Amino acid sequence: MKHTLLLAVALAMASGAVWAAHESPFACNRLALTEQARKRHFDELGPALRDSKKTIREVPNGYEFGFPGDPATVQMVAEWVVGERLCCPFFDIELSFECEGGGVRLRLTGRDGVKTFIKSDFARWFAK
Repeated sequence: MKHTLLLAVALAMASGAVWAAHESPFACNRLALTEQARKRHFDELGPALRDSKKTIREVPNGYEFGFPGDPATVQMVAEWVVGERLCCPFFDIELSFECEGGGVRLRLTGRDGVKTFIKSDFARWFAK
């Protein structure tokens, strides 16, 4: 199945087919998550990460959040990213891990308007 899809994409690209870019709206689609996943994402993981963040760094098209590098926090960040990709598909999401057991960095970026969306939707993350 995967090979068929890859072949179809390669053939379409070789034939000069143009793919239409779809840009989702700047709105969190909570219904992209099951009820149980919504509760976990918004009521448990989000507040826990907000409370454990160590740094926020503004980048040209978004923000980078720094967290401790302990296994439990890394696992929470990774789980949160899985849910966030579903409900906010307009984000470019990057995770980076510092060497020697250092921290983990979560970078949320995207097209024009994403930075403003983050500042508004994540307002509680920016509170001191």
